[in-house]
Amino acid sequence: MNGLLIMAIATATAAATMLGGIFALSLNRRIAMVLGFSAGAVLGVAFFDLLPEALLLGQKSFGVAGILTAFAAGFLVYGLFDRLVTHHDRPAPDPRRGFLGAGSFSVHSVLDGLGIGIAFQAGHNVGLVVASAVLAHDFADGLNTVNVVVKNGGSRAQALRWLLTDALAPILGAALSLLFHFPAAAQALLLASFGGFFLYIGAVDLLPESQRAGAGIPTGLATLLGAGFLYAVTRVAAL
Repeated sequence: MNGLLIMAIATATAAATMLGGIFALSLNRRIAMVLGFSAGAVLGVAFFDLLPEALLLGQKSFGVAGILTAFAAGFLVYGLFDRLVTHHDRPAPDPRRGFLGAGSFSVHSVLDGLGIGIAFQAGHNVGLVVASAVLAHDFADGLNTVNVVVKNGGSRAQALRWLLTDALAPILGAALSLLFHFPAAAQALLLASFGGFFLYIGAVDLLPESQRAGAGIPTGLATLLGAGFLYAVTRVAAL
């Protein structure tokens, strides 16, 4: 019974991701505002979702310093790959940078699906709480996936392909969760490192780009709104 419920929830998260991405594409005339919101949402995922969850799962095994080290390592490793696959001396956007970001979101979405399944392994109520959080922030994941591709020069078709990949990813993760049991320590390190990835994407990539597209109070408020949205999602899920 739990297996059917897990897959049904994973399918719902896929729909939420698609809706978020389509919403982003429909607002391309207000790209500065959309990028600002996306930057805040990505930073919110890192600070309000992934890092606290990693600390909760891994503090006993690695301590706070160990989890923060994994978080910092994720930031630095992502930055290294970003430098390797892009040419920063070129004024034009580099689509490979967008594909790297979108790929990271897709892998994170696989972990979302895994997280839903693993949470149900811990208990029915725990699974429902985690599922509600994933459903809410996967809308932002779809928005962020599209934005990171488009703002780096990717085409609409490429953005849609990555959006579909990101949407299907939690279904794959949920299916894998039915086959394996993952220790909390391993989950903690993965979540912390992905938190570092998203810190880089939000702070180094999306936030400066949103300011270049339309610096001003509205763009800054959109960033605060994106971060506030993710904060509200995590608080509601924790109730």
